[in-house]
Amino acid sequence: MPVNPDSAGRRYRLTEPYLVNRQKLREFASAVGAKAPACFDVAAARALGYADLVAAPTFAVVIAQAAEREYVADPTAGIDFARVVHAEQSFHHHRPIVAGDQISAELTVVSVAERAGLAMVTTRTDLSDAAGQPVSAVTSTLAVRLGAGG
Repeated sequence: MPVNPDSAGRRYRLTEPYLVNRQKLREFASAVGAKAPACFDVAAARALGYADLVAAPTFAVVIAQAAEREYVADPTAGIDFARVVHAEQSFHHHRPIVAGDQISAELTVVSVAERAGLAMVTTRTDLSDAAGQPVSAVTSTLAVRLGAGG
């Protein structure tokens, strides 16, 4: 089945907010080679005016990908995840993510276009805090290799 172009405009939400915790922030910061003390040490983060540990800027992708899984798992989307290659990612941050945040995510399928044997799927995931205030927007483009006949 080819990627369904009619999925453009659809929205997918996480069923529960993502609870940001210190362990995940430290693990992610280590994995991406972050060096900022505020990503690892609560006292350092508080000295900078944050309530708790601060996420590395690209941590928002962890939450965005959870929402993306909702889309990919939708059988009407027509996406075979084994054929997906991550093509592009960008972030627009309204404020840093900190430990203790409860982040809601809503993914919008921005566009689906076919070219050169690929379906290029662009999504935007808007992240908001428990008060409904924007935290980050994550835009992602996936390249989905089309199979024979797709």
